[in-house]
Amino acid sequence: MSEATSVPFSESKAPESPERLHRGALRLIDISASTMANIGPAYSFYFSFGLIVLTAGIAAPLTIIAAAVAIALLANTLSQFSRVQPSTGGFITFVGKTFGGTSAVTTALLCGAGYIIAISSVLVVSGGFLSLMLNYYLGWNVPWVVFSVLLTAGAVVMMVRGVAVSTKLAGFFFGFEMLVLVVVSLATLIKNGGHLSGAPFDPHHLTNGFSGMAAGFPLAVYLFIGWENSAALAEETGNPRRNVPRAVFMSVALMAFTYLLVAYSTVTGFHYNGTALASPLIPFISVAHGAVAWLAFIAYLAGMTSTLGVLISAVNSQCRLVFNAGREGLLPRWIGKVHPVRRTPVNAIFTFVIVASVIVFGWALGHWFGGSGGSLSALTYFDESGTMGTILILVVYFLANLALPFYYRKYRPAEFSVIRHAVLPVLGMAAIAVPVYYLCKPPQPDPYDWFPWMALGIAVVSVGYAVLLTRRDPGLAERVGSIVADE
Repeated sequence: MSEATSVPFSESKAPESPERLHRGALRLIDISASTMANIGPAYSFYFSFGLIVLTAGIAAPLTIIAAAVAIALLANTLSQFSRVQPSTGGFITFVGKTFGGTSAVTTALLCGAGYIIAISSVLVVSGGFLSLMLNYYLGWNVPWVVFSVLLTAGAVVMMVRGVAVSTKLAGFFFGFEMLVLVVVSLATLIKNGGHLSGAPFDPHHLTNGFSGMAAGFPLAVYLFIGWENSAALAEETGNPRRNVPRAVFMSVALMAFTYLLVAYSTVTGFHYNGTALASPLIPFISVAHGAVAWLAFIAYLAGMTSTLGVLISAVNSQCRLVFNAGREGLLPRWIGKVHPVRRTPVNAIFTFVIVASVIVFGWALGHWFGGSGGSLSALTYFDESGTMGTILILVVYFLANLALPFYYRKYRPAEFSVIRHAVLPVLGMAAIAVPVYYLCKPPQPDPYDWFPWMALGIAVVSVGYAVLLTRRDPGLAERVGSIVADE
C-alpha cells in the first residue's frame, strides 16, 4: 500500500519548505497593543462587570484582583515556554512537544474549538453593539446580523492584507478605548470626590463572602481572555524569545490596573449600590452619562472600536494557532497555507471565520426550533458562547501548566527552577480549577447546563481523532514544534 493511501488524514512528512509567515514584521509595541486589543478592556468590561457585581457585590474589584493573579500565573507558563520554544502554535506546540503527537492533536482541536466558539461572540457583538448604538441615538432598528456580516467582512479584508496593517489598526482602536476608559473613570471619581471609599476593596462587602467571589471568578477571568495573543505572533515578531514574554506581562499588568480603575470608578459612580449598578445594560455608559452627558456618546464609540479591535486581533491571533496546526499536519494541510505575496494565513483566516459563522447560525436555529427565537439577541449569544468557549480554553490552559515542569525536565534540565517551573504552574492549575468548577457544577440554568457535557463530548472526540491520526501518521510527533519562530 502506498504512503498516500495509508495516511488519509494528513501527509506523513512535513514539506521540505514549510509555509512561513512574514518574519520580523512586528515590534514589541505592536504585539503588546495587539494583545491588549484582543483582551478588549471596554468590550469585556461593558458586558461582564454587571454580572460580576451580581455574584460578588460591590467588592467585585477583589474578584478582578484574584483573576489577575491567576492570569499572571498562566503568563509565567507561557513566558517560560516562549523563551526557549517560541512558536506560532502556542499552547498546542508546548503541550505536544512535551507529551507527544496525540496530546498535540487533542490540544489543537480543543484550542481551535474553544477559541472559535468564544470569538464567534465577537462577530455577533460587533453588529449587535452598532445596532444598539444606532437605535439609541437615531432610532434605527436594523438587525444586528446585517452589521455583523459587514464588519466581519471588513475585518477579514484587513487581516488578509497583512499582519502589520491589521495589527496597527487594532492597536489604534485599543488606544482610543483606553483613553476613553481613563477619562471617563477620572471624571467620575472627580465628580464623586466626596463619596470616595475603600468599600470596593473591603472583603466584608463581598456577597456571600468567598463563595460570592468564587462564583464571579470565571467572569473575571473572561475579562482577560486574549492575554496569550502575542505568543501566536511569535514568528512575525523580532526577537520573540525576549519580546513575547515582555508583551505578555506588560499586557496583563496594564489590563489589571485598567480594570481596577474602571471597576472602582463604576462602583463609586453608583454610590456603592450593587442593585442599582447591576440594573443597566451597560453600567459604565450610565456612569459616563452621569459624569458628563456627552461622555456617554464617547463611551459608546469606545465600545464599538474595542469590539472591532477584538475582532481583528483575536481572529489574527487565534487563526494562527489553527494555521500552524495545519502546517504541521495536526489538521488538514491546506489550512497551513499562506498568501504568496502578503505571507498571511489566508486559508486559516477564512476557516476560522466560516466555522464561527456556522456556529452562530446553528445557535440561531437551535433557539428557533427550541421555541425561544425571541431571545436571539447579540448579548445573549455573547454570554452563552463566551461561557462555552471559555470552558474549553481553560482546559487548554490547564494542560499547558501541567506540561511546563515535564518540558523543562525533559529538554532543559539544567535550567529547571522549582519555583518557576513547578510551584507556579501547580498554583496556575489550582487557579484554573476554580472557574471550571463554577462553570460546570450543577445546577446550571438552560442552556448552560448543557455546556459541560458538550465540552466533554468535544474532548472525547478530540482524543479519539488524535489517537487515530497518530496511528495513521507515525511521523506526526516529530513535526510538532519543528518550526521554531526565529529559526
